[in-house]
Amino acid sequence: MPKILIADDQVDVLAALRLLLKGEHYDIVTASSPAGVLKIVESQDLDLVLMDLNYARDTTSGNEGLDLLPRIHAIDATLPVIVMTAWGSVNVAVEAMRRGARDFIQKPWDNARLLTIMRTQLELAQALRRGQRLEAENLTLRDDGASARLPQIVAESPSMKSVLNVVQRIGPADANVLITGENGTGKEVIARSLHAVSSRSGKPLVSVNAGALAESLFESELFGHVRGAFTDAKTDRVGRFELADGGTLFLDEISNVPLNLQAKLLRVLETGEFERVGSSKTRRVSVRVLSATNADLKNDVAEGKFRQDLMFRLNTVEIHLPALRERREDIAPLADHFLRQHSERYRRGRMEFTAQAIEALRQHSWPGNVRELDHIIERAVLMSSTNTVTAMDLALQNTPAAQVSARLEEMSLEDAECLLIKKALARFEGNANRAAEALGLSRSALYRRLQKYGLS
Repeated sequence: MPKILIADDQVDVLAALRLLLKGEHYDIVTASSPAGVLKIVESQDLDLVLMDLNYARDTTSGNEGLDLLPRIHAIDATLPVIVMTAWGSVNVAVEAMRRGARDFIQKPWDNARLLTIMRTQLELAQALRRGQRLEAENLTLRDDGASARLPQIVAESPSMKSVLNVVQRIGPADANVLITGENGTGKEVIARSLHAVSSRSGKPLVSVNAGALAESLFESELFGHVRGAFTDAKTDRVGRFELADGGTLFLDEISNVPLNLQAKLLRVLETGEFERVGSSKTRRVSVRVLSATNADLKNDVAEGKFRQDLMFRLNTVEIHLPALRERREDIAPLADHFLRQHSERYRRGRMEFTAQAIEALRQHSWPGNVRELDHIIERAVLMSSTNTVTAMDLALQNTPAAQVSARLEEMSLEDAECLLIKKALARFEGNANRAAEALGLSRSALYRRLQKYGLS
């Protein structure tokens, strides 16, 4: 039976929808708050979400539901969501669809129309699971132009010029490369550059964030599975190694690969052979592996957390990316690059920095590196009332998060969540597992939030 999540803060609405859907043979679960929705989406396999846009924060704007949509799809990008509100308007409907909703229902709803929309979305989702989505992804990955584009890299500093020289020298080779550096330094950009200058550039570049995968799904994600391999394996699934055959596989956050699965990863690196979960048929692929981490793998090896032989296979060549504070010659050119990007994206026309703004950028400590700079420039473009970005528009904070004086109740939900994650990481000295446990999150859920907020 399709599993449907119904979310509304009104008990009578939940009861009415349960009664309506009783004859449709759906497995119904309910939630009464955004937090409850996210908890269920993270912990259960759902086929559809039918959710209200208004909860406790207010009753008219729909902002809580609109904020919730991208967070749902950050957990499950293909989960169909139908939104409903008693305060429907064209603007809210358009915004909901823009943020990922599949359809829109206004209260009081028409039963026949609601049931038709739900059946349609469930049928579409089932068709995607039967393989249409996988075929579309594969065609996209194999598009000649998409994978071969050389990323634009700003490199005025000696340290970054040295990195680009290494990329040009080893890119055409088939050697495995380990890219190290703090979060936000641009490791994925370097991986795309290596692929773009390689002989495999016309083939797919497939990325996997090892830190965002649950341990139970890791083997299936990399190697695929066959129908019936486990409870929810209703169809065959192609793994990332097969998708990358002939091309490049980028394994981000490689230090998070579970120890018990590292031997299987080592085997496919050495021989190119593997089996899908639940199958005894050996498959062979030709894949160049690029990996990245912000951890000290040698220290992890010494502590027994990472296999030494796997580390040697991964780092035939190692490229270390300097932190932004170590390449200050690049700050102003990078800022100009991001300013052009975001001013064009938001149709702000030609924009420029004041001299004080450039100086403020140079003096900032940049704990979040290039990713932090990108986000700050984007925010400044949105906040500036003129075509000149001032130091005030940048709103740089040079004090630690612990010294921020803003009261929690004055923050947005995302700002409060970001602050709590920072405090938890500081309290446990960067130990992500202990921080996740203290916050009541799974490790993969915490890593998704770290990536979202650009935290190291």
